[in-house]
Amino acid sequence: MDGTTHRPAAVRDGLGVGLAVGLSGLAFGAAAVTAGLSVPQACVLSLLTFTGASQFALTGAVGAGGDPLAAVAGALLLGGRNTLYGLRLADLLRVRGPRRLLAAHGVIDETAAVALAQPDRDSARTGFTVTFVSLYIAWNLTTLAGAYGTAFLGDPAAFGLDVVGPAAFLAILWPRLSTSRELRVLAAGAAALALCATPFLPPGVPVLLSAAAVLPALMRR
Repeated sequence: MDGTTHRPAAVRDGLGVGLAVGLSGLAFGAAAVTAGLSVPQACVLSLLTFTGASQFALTGAVGAGGDPLAAVAGALLLGGRNTLYGLRLADLLRVRGPRRLLAAHGVIDETAAVALAQPDRDSARTGFTVTFVSLYIAWNLTTLAGAYGTAFLGDPAAFGLDVVGPAAFLAILWPRLSTSRELRVLAAGAAALALCATPFLPPGVPVLLSAAAVLPALMRR
């Protein structure tokens, strides 16, 4: 059975994941503005970073008054998992030439999951591309909507929007944690480490410390 047979299913998978996850951009836009970023800054972050967990971690640390360098370092550590996805997808997708830069920008949890779930290379490419395009468009449009709408509220924290970032971050992580006891143990250990370090370290540094502690275990996994 050739890849053409599986492509419609790959398109459905990609659109379903892309549009569903893309709606989380509303929460990120609101969280970014609540943390003190402007609407253009929130939008540029989604355009250029495009990895939800890292974006939420960065804005959370900035919103707490943390050191920007520590916030960026923590976000980069969280985004480092995408490098591991890239190593796995490189042989499967076999993208060549300048398109590799564009494809690398689209290597995130969701595109990797859809591509790796397909039964052959052609449908994997289709699933990756459709997920990337639909999620990128939806994420950036909803970031703009969430940031623009929140900017009109005056003081977003007065409406309780300061909890949007942590809640959305947990919502992004929970589907992964619910499927693996090992990941739940790692997450609990990282959270405990961050909580213990919070009274003694500047905002943003505890997250960086916990991410650095669990990264070797994730790489072995």
